[in-house]
Amino acid sequence: MKLANPAPLGLTGFALTTWLLSMVNAGLLPGAGVPMVLAMAFAFGGTAQFFAGLMELPRGNTFGFVAFCSYGAFWWSFALFVEFFAAKVPGEMVAWYLLIWGAFSFYMWIASFALNRTVQLIFLALWITFVLLALHAFTGTAAFGMYGGYLGLVTAALAFYLAAAEVINETHGRTVLPIGARS
Repeated sequence: MKLANPAPLGLTGFALTTWLLSMVNAGLLPGAGVPMVLAMAFAFGGTAQFFAGLMELPRGNTFGFVAFCSYGAFWWSFALFVEFFAAKVPGEMVAWYLLIWGAFSFYMWIASFALNRTVQLIFLALWITFVLLALHAFTGTAAFGMYGGYLGLVTAALAFYLAAAEVINETHGRTVLPIGARS
């Protein structure tokens, strides 16, 4: 029995939710739009990604399992934090939260060296995005948040491209959208 590839589902959940939040972080959308980001974080960024990660398990894909379940849990924790706890948490804790996600993303970037170039670029952009957002939270310097938002848009676009490539290439039975050979 051939199992469906869950990665495009997880990548799309990640890409669309990251895009919306990054639009706010970059200052392209108002902060009043954050409730829409939270809804997306719970339903698609969190839940769809987590399910995609669970679907990677029977395929024996440790990287996909860890990545999708972890970032799915990130979106749940982010939405819960913003909705229920943000007013009670000091900015330094937010900075550390973002920094440890940057550290996790860094080691996932190292692991991605065995995968295609697009995955490598996604994780490179993602860990730097987290570091920029952590620097914003540590220092209050708006430019770090804005640059983090713009790099988050790059990260989201790369993830969306990879999701589209995997669906389109598999459906057509050939490479229509290249993703770069493995290292």
